[in-house]
Amino acid sequence: MKNYQPNPIDTSDVTLPDDLIRLTERIAENVHEVWAAGRIKEGWRYGDKKDAEAKTTPLLVPYYALAESEKDYDRNTAMETLKLIVKLGYKITK
Repeated sequence: MKNYQPNPIDTSDVTLPDDLIRLTERIAENVHEVWAAGRIKEGWRYGDKKDAEAKTTPLLVPYYALAESEKDYDRNTAMETLKLIVKLGYKITK
């Protein structure tokens, strides 16, 4: 697999409506919560440094306490997921 070339679906032509853009922050927070719950279940705990052997990470904090760069990672995941759903022809309604 050393020649793996990621090929995500291009969503650059998708413009999300304002209500879905606002939804991205809620999804981003939940993405973090799901990730954190999984880590804790695997035995990880909070630590000042990421240490895979000791299973510690400074990211096991509530979403609001994350650095903006970390939040941006989750926001991008949320935004790209919503854009992909729209690109594939699905409609999201409340």
